[in-house]
Amino acid sequence: MDPAGRDARRRNPYELTDESPVYVISVAAQLSGLHPQTLRQYDRLGLVSPDRTAGRGRRYSARDIQLLRQVQALSQDEGINLAGIKRIIELENQVSALQARVAELQQAVEGAAVAMRQREAQVHASYRRDLVPYHEVQQTSALVVWRPKPNRKRPE
Repeated sequence: MDPAGRDARRRNPYELTDESPVYVISVAAQLSGLHPQTLRQYDRLGLVSPDRTAGRGRRYSARDIQLLRQVQALSQDEGINLAGIKRIIELENQVSALQARVAELQQAVEGAAVAMRQREAQVHASYRRDLVPYHEVQQTSALVVWRPKPNRKRPE
């Protein structure tokens, strides 16, 4: 899976999602409010990585358009340079990947807990019913001496 999580659309090419590459560069520029040359520059810098057609034409997804708007807002409204924006995007992608991993591990832990409870129930169900419960014995000062019988040798 690539960092943008685009492997899902390759499974079913007819399903349109936010990750589906459907917009040519001129439409993406219009939707994002940026000049097409700016989109090309962002692609070269690795800020936004649109899919490519067989003829190497760029195809942008709805997620790419959203990312372009975010880049523009960070640059114009917050005054962050492009290197800073690229680092922010990388960190956001890492956070998303880590959150997905945490969710995956939580599911694994929950599954292991369920399996453990089931196994524990099986073990309890297998207990013999004739076991005698143990009761705490009061301590006394009595002393009991036990002497084993001497070993008798068998005649040979």
